[in-house]
Amino acid sequence: MSYAAKHLIAGEHVQYETKLHWVVMLGHVTIAVILAIVGAGLLAGPWGTVHGGEEYAGALRWAGVASLVAAFIFLAIGLVRRDATEMAVTNKRVIVKTGLASRRTVELLLPRIESVVVEEPALGRALGYGTVILRGTGGTPEVFRQIAHPLQFREQVQRQIAGESKI
Repeated sequence: MSYAAKHLIAGEHVQYETKLHWVVMLGHVTIAVILAIVGAGLLAGPWGTVHGGEEYAGALRWAGVASLVAAFIFLAIGLVRRDATEMAVTNKRVIVKTGLASRRTVELLLPRIESVVVEEPALGRALGYGTVILRGTGGTPEVFRQIAHPLQFREQVQRQIAGESKI
């Protein structure tokens, strides 16, 4: 059950939910792949048959195992980061929760939202991600980067402000 679904107030219903786009994983996946290749190479290397490699074979194999473990850790960190961010539009407010151990939540009541800005780079338009900036009355803008389907998110916020129900 999502964070928004767990923290609904009386008469409130979740209308739309989204998360961070998979593109936030690219750096973690790239580092994990490089570490995995290095680790596999160190484990598969014929160190005992290389002249002078016999004395370092054990250390090189341990370095290979350490590289594979580090690759797994980088991949896990990326997955946790992506899954620890939730965004929801309800019929009464916008809820954004980021973080797992240390949590930050932003909850804006729909009548208090002045503007919803969407910024999509060219690659973001092609892949379906962008930045959403919510500005509440009298408040500072809240910026949420690399959101999946930012135009749909904005449309749902605007529909709820206008009083339309989910289609």
